[in-house]
Amino acid sequence: MSQTMVSHQSTRKLRRLLSAASLVRAPGAVVRWVSGGLWGHWQNVVTALVQIWANKGRAMLTTLGIVIAVTSTITVVSMVQGFGDYVTNMLRNFGTNMIFVHPWQPAGMRGMMLGRITMDVDDVRAVGARCDKIRRISPMIFSNATIEYGRDKIENVDFQGATEQFQTIRSYTVEHGRFFGPIDIDAGSYSCVLGASVLKRLNADRSIVGDYVIINGMRFLVLGVFEPKGSAMGNDQDDLILVPYTTSLKMAPFWARFMGFIAEADGEENVEESCLQMTRVLRERHGLQPGDPNDFRIFRQDEILADFERVKIIATSALASIVGISLIVGGIGIMNVCLVSVTERTREIGLRKSIGARRRDILFQFLTEAIVLAVAGGAMGVVLGYAICALASQHPSMVDISVPYWVVLLALGFSATVGLVFGLIPAFKAAILHPIDALRHE
Repeated sequence: MSQTMVSHQSTRKLRRLLSAASLVRAPGAVVRWVSGGLWGHWQNVVTALVQIWANKGRAMLTTLGIVIAVTSTITVVSMVQGFGDYVTNMLRNFGTNMIFVHPWQPAGMRGMMLGRITMDVDDVRAVGARCDKIRRISPMIFSNATIEYGRDKIENVDFQGATEQFQTIRSYTVEHGRFFGPIDIDAGSYSCVLGASVLKRLNADRSIVGDYVIINGMRFLVLGVFEPKGSAMGNDQDDLILVPYTTSLKMAPFWARFMGFIAEADGEENVEESCLQMTRVLRERHGLQPGDPNDFRIFRQDEILADFERVKIIATSALASIVGISLIVGGIGIMNVCLVSVTERTREIGLRKSIGARRRDILFQFLTEAIVLAVAGGAMGVVLGYAICALASQHPSMVDISVPYWVVLLALGFSATVGLVFGLIPAFKAAILHPIDALRHE
């Protein structure tokens, strides 16, 4: 008996050696083996497509959950990205190297111990003179005003005082007329530049340039009118009146000790250094000791942009995850239909096993059908998502919406994963069927 076992083992080893030798002598055999495996997978895909086509109605209802999930995911993510890009571009148009500083009292006892918080035009001039990373700087005074022109009168208009540098820092362009200059500022002239919305609310046109308006009871010469800039974060940027800051101080002397300012760094890479320089100059001028909190606040445009980018990523991820839950519903539907398919084709499975099909062949066949069914639903969802985004973009009030390529790949990948996961149970059920019991199945 032992000699027989040894001879069998030797025969098996010899066969393996001969098989390996034949592969070495004939590399084409490896290619044929690989191509045969690939051909088998393609046959499974073709078989899956035939089965789907044979049961078109059932397949359509089965993939409906996947279609809805992928369509919703692509639409939601694309719209969030579209609105996010719109706001991001708008913030970038303000200038990522723009910095706003204003007096501020910290909360708590440490803030109260600082005493009276002040910031004046001398602070602004010192920052402009001593901070070499600052390209432009302008005092800013904010208030509300009532403006009258002829018989028209509007209230609560944004009234701002600044220097000629404001126009460049904030990218405001005068469409008609001119902006006020250093001479107007030094003289404290009663002149102004109006936003497009103010012009519209006054029922006036460009002919107002060179004429006079009444602002808070004072007579102002209209030097120019700004080009429309539109709304930003729900705030109408065109609803403003801009005057020399020296003039606004005549009308409201109180703001001379509580003046903020706007500055522009000489490059995005120098924003951090600019803030450090301003902090050093202002702390020195305000007599703050080491350990004392700042009696001013610095707002950086690039920080606002970075915060918004983080919010956009979180919102996109959260909404996509919530909508993607419906993929699970679609996966359950695919699993149920595949289980029904295994029951209907039990005799076919028994016949295939009786002529030599292995368990893994049956497993891959039904697993491929589930994946193809899910990917087909995902593809339909992608098409519908593109169509909805294209239609939404046609609305005049809608921002440009483009479907990111990564969300398409993500949707199709998740669809295939859902088909793989929920197709495992029906595929295993088909693979472990005994051929005799399967052939006897009625």
